[in-house]
Amino acid sequence: MESSALALSPLSTQFQRSPHLFKKQSCRFNIGCLKQEAFQKSSIHSSPDRRSVVCLRLFSSFNGNKKPHAFLHLKAAAAVPENAEGFKAEKPASEIIKTLQLGAMFAIWYLLNIYYNILNKQVLKAYPFPATITAFQFGCGTLLVFLMWAFNLHPKPNIRRSQFAAIFSLAALHTVGNLLTNISLGRVAVSFTHTIKAMEPFFTVLLSAALLGQWPSLWVVLSLVPIVGGVALASFSEASFNWIGFSSAMASNLTNQSRNVFSKTFMDKDEEALDNINLFSVITIISFIFLTSFAILMEGARFTSSNLQYAASQGFSARDLWVRSLLAGFCFHSYQQVSYMILHMVSPVSHAVGNCVKRVVVIVSSVIFFQTPVSPINSLGTTIALAGVFLYSRVKRLKPKVA
Repeated sequence: MESSALALSPLSTQFQRSPHLFKKQSCRFNIGCLKQEAFQKSSIHSSPDRRSVVCLRLFSSFNGNKKPHAFLHLKAAAAVPENAEGFKAEKPASEIIKTLQLGAMFAIWYLLNIYYNILNKQVLKAYPFPATITAFQFGCGTLLVFLMWAFNLHPKPNIRRSQFAAIFSLAALHTVGNLLTNISLGRVAVSFTHTIKAMEPFFTVLLSAALLGQWPSLWVVLSLVPIVGGVALASFSEASFNWIGFSSAMASNLTNQSRNVFSKTFMDKDEEALDNINLFSVITIISFIFLTSFAILMEGARFTSSNLQYAASQGFSARDLWVRSLLAGFCFHSYQQVSYMILHMVSPVSHAVGNCVKRVVVIVSSVIFFQTPVSPINSLGTTIALAGVFLYSRVKRLKPKVA
């Protein structure tokens, strides 16, 4: 701590006449100084960047005279506490930590997406039963949700009976959307599925206008042109094009964006609505219960020796199939949870830009890993579509507010 600078004015000549009286007065002054110093320290800590000037007057009553015979002007430069520099540096340090934390979460989000798409494609190729695989992934998510609530990593939801109808509707759309995505991934290349899913902004604008009456601005409409054109160009030149895979991916866009629109309506209207993480968790549990029954009815018990032999012909033993399925289910739920956590830390526009970059990373990594043949026209179409998605996420800031 820096020392204080003291400046004393000339003393009264009364000191020479009555030194013993001055000593008594000096003792009183010393006690006052200690009190004043304690007061200064408390004041300094409350405002470390200010300087205080303390003027102490010593009144003497020599010979019955009550006029002051001596003035002591104490000018104290406020000392900066030892932790003042740390206090000032705390803000930029916390900002750096927050930036590093956010960057790490984005990296985890992307890595989980890459691993999920690669593992999921391998499992679907070796075990072509998308309903069973999707139900298994929802089961992994349900287990993680129960663990999250059991260890108090997130507060448990308080669901009212009046909320069940809306939540079940969202769960049905969520279930169908993920099932259709897995059907598409089982039929066409991962890169092509994600190129088609770049059409999500188009369905968001369409459904928002039709269901919520939120009409897009001219800039938003113009940003949709390269998205639609790029997806069309990539589809015409896709080597793995399949109508089932194409239609399933398009239908998943419709169901997923319908879920998002209805979810926004549910969150806005209900005063005690669930937060995003709990809403997603409850939907995951309901989707697991719903899809498990549907998978048994549609695909039955498919863990037969013949199906396991087919998986072995694709280079996967029964153990490898189980391990990859578990890892895919873990990545499937975890990357969506991380996505919601990021959404709490950044604006929706920044999250949309990050999602666009994520799709680029997934497409490029899947092309490299699976060595997918990509023609120049297909690459151009994919690039145009993704550039349109990026442009859409930026011009959303210019969207007029609905009165």
